[in-house]
Amino acid sequence: MAMAVGGKKGLTADINMTPMIDVLLVLIIIFMVITPLVPKGLDTLVPQPNPDAKKQPDNPLNRTIVIQVMMGGALKINQDDVTEATLGPRLKDIFSTRAERVAFVKGDDNLEFKEIAKVIDIAKASGVDKIGLMTAKMEQGQ
Repeated sequence: MAMAVGGKKGLTADINMTPMIDVLLVLIIIFMVITPLVPKGLDTLVPQPNPDAKKQPDNPLNRTIVIQVMMGGALKINQDDVTEATLGPRLKDIFSTRAERVAFVKGDDNLEFKEIAKVIDIAKASGVDKIGLMTAKMEQGQ
């Protein structure tokens, strides 16, 4: 605190802010240095795979579901023959254990789209989230 003596008004007392700001800046610097040293999180153990179990290669082609619609109304899921009545329950069985629910529909070139739309409708009712259409060019990789 500073005091001014003399003058017309007499004694006046003013607070000197400089030492208080210096103390605050020192405290801020101390807290900034100490804060990163505090550990964050909990100690955990990551589960380890069983070393005795045989490793199975995860082939992404086995995970892809392709519903083929052929001329005459024949249906296939990958290489398995299904009928229109068993398509829905079969898809429910396949996707009951999967997190990603993606299927592709591939149809013959000469089919009307209503046949493809019927299969898409059955797949959506079976719980498939995303349905893609496959063309001949996609199959060849173009």
